[in-house]
Amino acid sequence: MDDIGKLLHDAAVTLIENRYPVGFGGAAAIRTKTGKILVSVSPDVKNDGLSLCMEVGAYLEAHKLDEAVTHSLCICREDESSEYLILSPCGICQERLVHWGGDVLAAITTPENELKFKTLRELMPAHWSLVNGDVL
Repeated sequence: MDDIGKLLHDAAVTLIENRYPVGFGGAAAIRTKTGKILVSVSPDVKNDGLSLCMEVGAYLEAHKLDEAVTHSLCICREDESSEYLILSPCGICQERLVHWGGDVLAAITTPENELKFKTLRELMPAHWSLVNGDVL
């Protein structure tokens, strides 16, 4: 695990353990170009149609601060005695990250649950923006 990956993982674990001391827990941690680590959780909602991904709060905070996102990580656990699982960003969150370019690194799910990052370009080699001549 590289230094940035460890910082992000530790920040997300700390948030989960404080916010969700028992039961299920999930959190995201992102890093900005200036080195800020921002963390967030998904909101509790009564209607699933209103739910948001864990990363959205941190992405919005970065946008508010006018900071470019360089890394994104999302983890969860089933309960307080379970291991933390790394979650690849869903397609919608990948599209949210496109705002900061194709070099953004996102932690991905692996069979070994190892912390590994891939660029958005690697995750979306045939991104729809190619029809406009854009290079993600």
